[in-house]
Amino acid sequence: MEKIREIIAYKKYFEDFLKSQPVKVQNKIFKIIEAIETLERIPTTYLKLISGTNGLYEARIQLGSDIWRVFCFFDKGRLVILLNGFQKKTEKTPKNEIDKAISLMNEYYESSK
Repeated sequence: MEKIREIIAYKKYFEDFLKSQPVKVQNKIFKIIEAIETLERIPTTYLKLISGTNGLYEARIQLGSDIWRVFCFFDKGRLVILLNGFQKKTEKTPKNEIDKAISLMNEYYESSK
């Protein structure tokens, strides 16, 4: 399949998160990433804009009743930058996780000027 988007991870945040997950979860995360790379229209079950943020998205991973989120954003339209991830234990995405992702996103834009 041809890639529509290029995905990169910003610093080591995503890699550290990924390595801390069981192999089954890692595989599922890779499947979601592949879908984001190759699908013209990404279903919101995989990728959703977080309301009230300036372009912050969460990639959504579910395995059984367990849920994980990986924050990301688009740069120059095509590039998806992966940030931190976490296992979701509550109905709403915790504000501190969103705040952390926003500060990483801002840091990225500052450093790429």
